[in-house]
Amino acid sequence: MRTIYILWLRQIKRYLRSRARMFGSLGQPVMYMVALGYGFGPIFQKAGGGNYLNFLVPGVIAQTILFSSIFAGIELIWDRQFGFLKATLVAPVSRLSIVLGRTLGGATVSTIQGIFVLCLAFIMGFAPVNWFMIPSAIVFMFLIALLFTALGTCIASLLTDFHAFQIIINFLIMPLFFMSGALFPIDGLPLILKRISQLNPLTYGVDALRDVLSAITHLGLGQDGLVLGLLTLLILVTASWLFNRIEA
Repeated sequence: MRTIYILWLRQIKRYLRSRARMFGSLGQPVMYMVALGYGFGPIFQKAGGGNYLNFLVPGVIAQTILFSSIFAGIELIWDRQFGFLKATLVAPVSRLSIVLGRTLGGATVSTIQGIFVLCLAFIMGFAPVNWFMIPSAIVFMFLIALLFTALGTCIASLLTDFHAFQIIINFLIMPLFFMSGALFPIDGLPLILKRISQLNPLTYGVDALRDVLSAITHLGLGQDGLVLGLLTLLILVTASWLFNRIEA
């Protein structure tokens, strides 16, 4: 437990010491909420979709967590390049503890960023249907962050090059985002795109956040939570297995 805590604390300290990272990560979500929330809001409302900001904000929160958590994997490559990972691997601690500490730290940082975006959304006029559901929203934020931080660790465990990691992540991250229903309802999509969306883990995260914050759901909170929980467990096990194969 001490190993997990120390590695978790390291991730948190690195985040808190980088103010540029803290504030820079808020730029894209604000742009989405302003440009799309206010720009497409009247069109969405005329089409009978209701308040677009209420629909959009959960998707933007999920997008922020996705980008932050999956890119946390690059820190693994960074540590490998500069020797910190080797020092960690030869230490008398289990590799599972190392994976859990790094993953929990990255997920916590991503959840904090998601909470910041939620606070900005309040300022911009977003109001949850039930304020007592905010803790539930934070739980789902952490679950999404844990899943995609573990996925980033899986990919980083297979690579040693920064540029290769960025190319692969950029190729992966945009389809995950756009096919999750974060920006538009998936009900009206063609059948094949709807099926692809159902295979997207972020779809269930977006739907869960939208359910607890805006009372808008497509799949149901129980199904969302079950799928996210099982996928998170599967990806964590895979990340641990791939990390165990890294040579010191």
